[in-house]
Amino acid sequence: MRNKFNQRKYEKEASTNKKIHVERSNDIIQSIKAVRLRAREFNESKAAESSTHCHYKRNPFQWQLHQYKCTTIPHHHLSSSKYKMKKAELVFIPSLGMGHLVSMVEIAKLIINRDNRVSITVLIMNLFDSQVSAYSQSLQSTLTGSIRFMELPQLAPPTTTGSRAHFLSSFIDSQIPLVQNAVTDLFGSDTRRLAGFVIDMFCTCMIDVANQFRVPSYMFFTSGAAFLDLMLHVRSLTDDYNQVLSELKDSDTEFTVPSLVNPVPAKVLPQVFFDKDGWADYLLQHARRFGETKGIMVNTFVELESRAVDCLSNGRAPPIYPVGPIINFQCKDNPDLMTWLDKQPEASVVFLCFGSMGTFEPVQVTEIANALERSGIRFFWSLRTPVPEGKMSLPTDCTNLEELLPDGFLDRTAEIGRVIGWAPQVAVLAHKAVGGFVSHCGWNSTLESLWCGVPVATWPLYAEQQLNAFVMVKESKMAVEIRLAYDKEGGDVVKAEEIERGIRCLMEHDSEVRKKVKTMGEISRKTLLEGGSSYASLGRFIDDVLAKMS
Repeated sequence: MRNKFNQRKYEKEASTNKKIHVERSNDIIQSIKAVRLRAREFNESKAAESSTHCHYKRNPFQWQLHQYKCTTIPHHHLSSSKYKMKKAELVFIPSLGMGHLVSMVEIAKLIINRDNRVSITVLIMNLFDSQVSAYSQSLQSTLTGSIRFMELPQLAPPTTTGSRAHFLSSFIDSQIPLVQNAVTDLFGSDTRRLAGFVIDMFCTCMIDVANQFRVPSYMFFTSGAAFLDLMLHVRSLTDDYNQVLSELKDSDTEFTVPSLVNPVPAKVLPQVFFDKDGWADYLLQHARRFGETKGIMVNTFVELESRAVDCLSNGRAPPIYPVGPIINFQCKDNPDLMTWLDKQPEASVVFLCFGSMGTFEPVQVTEIANALERSGIRFFWSLRTPVPEGKMSLPTDCTNLEELLPDGFLDRTAEIGRVIGWAPQVAVLAHKAVGGFVSHCGWNSTLESLWCGVPVATWPLYAEQQLNAFVMVKESKMAVEIRLAYDKEGGDVVKAEEIERGIRCLMEHDSEVRKKVKTMGEISRKTLLEGGSSYASLGRFIDDVLAKMS
C-alpha cells in the first residue's frame, strides 16, 4: 500500500510545481535549445566523423578518447570577456575515496581548459588509501599551470566507537583546521583572488570555512540528478513532515519521488535511508546544507535525466548545472588482457566488475561461477577479496583464485573466460569485443557504460546504487535486471539460475535495451562538445562564478 502521507505531500508539491513548471528556468530552456541545435547538426557532421573514425577503427578505445579530448576548447571560444580581473582561484575539496577524487579532478580539468581566467587548487585528504597518494603524485608530475594539488597533512584516525558513517563524518570534520591553514597560506599573494570553494557532496562542513573567508560555496555532486532529488525529498519528508523512514523498512510502501515517473518500492530505495543511527543521519546532515551553496554541478546531462533536472530547477535547490558525463580515461595498461580481448568476436564477451568496494562471500562467488560456466558465454570477471570484518581498508586482488572458485572452474572455462583482480574498466568497456556489463551500478560505472554503448545487467551492492539500477531499468529502459535490491549484509544470495537468465538477456544482440544504450552513448559523447547541453551548462557555471566576484 502506498504511503498516504507521502502521497498527500507529493500532491501538495505537484500543485505548486505545476505553476512553476510553466516558467521553467533559463538554464533548462538553453539546454533544450542546445539539444535541438545538435540534432539538426548531427547528420551534417556524420560524414566528417566517419572519416575520423576510420583512423581509429583498429583501436576503439582510442576513438573514445579522441572524442572526449575534443572537449578541450580553445580559449577564444570561452565565456564572455566582460569579466576582466586578476586570475580567479577556486579551491576544490573532494571527499575520501578514489571515485570522488577522480571525478572532481576531471571536472577541474574541464574548467581550466575552458577558461584561462580560472585556476584551481585541489586539496586532497587521505586516510588509508595508498592509491590516493599515488594518484596525487602522478597528477603533480603530469599537470602544470592552472591546476595544482596539495595533500593535506595526515592526522591520526578519529577514535570513535560509532558506525562507519560517524567515523567518516568525524574524519572530515577533523580536516577543517587543515583546510583553513592551507587556504590562508595559498592566498597570501595578490596575484590570485579566491573566487570560492567547490566542495564534494559529503564535505558540507567546509561551507563554514568558505564563510570565514567570505567567499561562496559551490558543490560538485558526483552522483546523478535523481539521487540528488531523492536526498532533498527525504530531507523534506523527515524535517517538514516528521516521516520516519526507518519504520518503513521491509514494508510494501511505495514512495512517490518528484523526479521519477514510477513509484519506488521501499525495498528498492537505498538502504542507507533506513539506517536510523548511521548512514541515514549522515546523508540528512549533508542534504540539510545543500541549500547554503550558490550552485550545484551534477555529474549528469540533460538528455539522460531531463525530468530530474527539471524538478531540481523549479526552486527546490540552488542553481543546477548538469556538466557530465565526467569520465576518467587514464588507467593502467594490461597488455595481456587486451590481447585476449582482441582475439574474441565483436560484442561476444560479458564483463563482470563491481567497483572498488564490491566483493562477495564464497557462496555467492560459487553461484556466479556456475552461472558463467552453464551459460557458455565468453566472460571477463574482475574478482576481489573481501575486507576482513572490523578492518578499515579496501578490497585487494585475490592471491589464490583456485581457493575461491569451484574446483576445476578455471580449467573448464580457460577457452572462454578470464578471471583477474583489478581491471582497467573504461578500456575494457570501450573494447569492441565487450557486449555486456554486469555492474554494481555505481554512477561512474553507469556513465562509462553509456559512453561506450555497452548495456548493463544491474546488481547494486551499496550506497545509492539501488536507485541507479531502478532508474536505468524502470525509468530509462536502458538496462536489464539481475537484481534491483540486494541485501548482502542480510545474507542474500543470488542463485546461478537468476544470474544466468540476466546474462543471456543482456547479451541479446538486437534487443531494444542495446539500441537505446547505443543511441544514448552517441548523445553522451557530444554533450560536452560546443553546442552540447553540458558544454553550455559548464559555461554558465564559470560565468556565474566570475560574476559573483565583480
